[in-house]
Amino acid sequence: MGKRIISDVLLFFQIMCFAAAVPFLLRLKIWRLQTLLEPRVARPADQDRVEEITEYVERAIREGRPFVRPGCLTRGVTRYYFLRRDGMDVSLCFGIGEIDGEFAGHCWLVKDGVPFLETRDPRPLYSEMYRLTGSVRRSMIPSRKNELEQSRS
Repeated sequence: MGKRIISDVLLFFQIMCFAAAVPFLLRLKIWRLQTLLEPRVARPADQDRVEEITEYVERAIREGRPFVRPGCLTRGVTRYYFLRRDGMDVSLCFGIGEIDGEFAGHCWLVKDGVPFLETRDPRPLYSEMYRLTGSVRRSMIPSRKNELEQSRS
């Protein structure tokens, strides 16, 4: 087995294990989650690696059942974790909206101010509530302050 194949298998295994852990990670307070998701040292982004990470996350979600939950939370948090470690400057957004008369949540990545790796733009459907970014200080602040948040300040 070549080094590249071993590296790919190891990356897929890491993604599968991390994706399985996402439901537990999301029980943490937002500041703690941010601390765990951010890399200690970022490296320059490699476009080939980005495509590989994206493909492996999708494969882990598709083939990892029942250990890996499908959905935007698993997809978004896992992509964010691995893409940030690979040096990509992305943010992870959490939003809520009313879809077919019922409230629904969604999370998605943002790169250069626009949704990244989304099939359609979620911004018209979901109001952004929180955003995790590469800067811990900036990520602690909700995207928009509502009256309740302003009263806490």
